[in-house]
Amino acid sequence: MMQLETKFCSFEADLTVAEGARIEGYASYFGACDQGNDVVAKGAYAASLKRLSGEGRAVKMLWQHDPSQPIGVWDEVREDSRGLYVKGRILDCIEKGREAAALIAAGAIDGLSIGYRTLKSTKTDKGRRLLTELELWEVSLVTFPMLSSARVQAKGEESPEAGALREMAQALEAARLDLTGG
Repeated sequence: MMQLETKFCSFEADLTVAEGARIEGYASYFGACDQGNDVVAKGAYAASLKRLSGEGRAVKMLWQHDPSQPIGVWDEVREDSRGLYVKGRILDCIEKGREAAALIAAGAIDGLSIGYRTLKSTKTDKGRRLLTELELWEVSLVTFPMLSSARVQAKGEESPEAGALREMAQALEAARLDLTGG
């Protein structure tokens, strides 16, 4: 049995959070090398998304990859020319959903991560793993993204508390990078 893998992606202007609950953007970019030296190929999610749709199932929205903590619903998950686009709703009627929305607004949470199984991959001449077919299980809101080229940004002015949380998150990210050699 293959083990579930996770792949983190963070966002700049590519993820939009509206009214504290609606969220949309990219959970994965094609052709971008992440800190795990993996690159997702265009079309890697197509078969999985088709299979899920045919079975009447959906990609789950989780908190920090914890299957016991669903925090919302992805209303749309699709591939386009850039990557894996997601659009959904954080459920603010549950405690963890309210917490997630507040943490995003404060800038303390700024990443998404995919949970998947690799079905097909190859090694490139640069020693990278090219992921060509993935079985997508979930897209989570996370603290530490692996693809650091983009970040979630909340709308509105930053409070002093949000600035302190952002500085703490940056310090933790720097420590993580030091520990992992990334």
